[in-house]
Amino acid sequence: MALLKTDAFGNFLFIKRLMIIGFGSFAFARFCMLNKTEVEGMEHLVGLSKNKVLFVSNHQTYFSDVAMFYMLFAAAKNRYINRLKNPFFLFNPVLRLYYVAAVETMKAGFLPKVFAYAGSISIKRTWRDSGKDVNRQVDMRDISKIGEALDDGWVITFPQGTTVPYQKGRKGIKKPLHLDNQHTTAEIMEQVMTAIEQSEKFSEPINKIVNGKT
Repeated sequence: MALLKTDAFGNFLFIKRLMIIGFGSFAFARFCMLNKTEVEGMEHLVGLSKNKVLFVSNHQTYFSDVAMFYMLFAAAKNRYINRLKNPFFLFNPVLRLYYVAAVETMKAGFLPKVFAYAGSISIKRTWRDSGKDVNRQVDMRDISKIGEALDDGWVITFPQGTTVPYQKGRKGIKKPLHLDNQHTTAEIMEQVMTAIEQSEKFSEPINKIVNGKT
């Protein structure tokens, strides 16, 4: 039965659909009515595989960025390309969608716990926990959860963590990046960070300006 279908972590898809419609309506009002959001590059979302797709993003906060992703993916699924003129696409969203988030973030209050049901892959950070620096080993169960989510659908990850408000805007959705699993982890990381224009070579012009070496 459709009502009993679940995602990779046992969450009911019909509940996720209702949550996306409800919270997505508030997000639509914020991004597209109170503010004017312009989108480019959504054509790259059309025709992607239904699973094993990883989105690498920069962000300011988890919830606003993730809410925008849910809207964009729903819009693209319903052929609203580079336009968010009405919220009807929210009734047919991408349900097998997940995002990587820190455990402590998703447990910090009632609302984050609700958002977690929509698709959070909660992991323990190896360098930070509840605002304090830590040093611990990677929990392989977290890696397994990310793998399970990728097998089931799409996953969003934020390699830079939360940034401060009002930083210069960064470019978003681009053409799919095909990675070679024969490359080392360092090579793949360099390729990804270059693609989102956050590798060291992009910081050199900024460093020159900051240090007065224009």
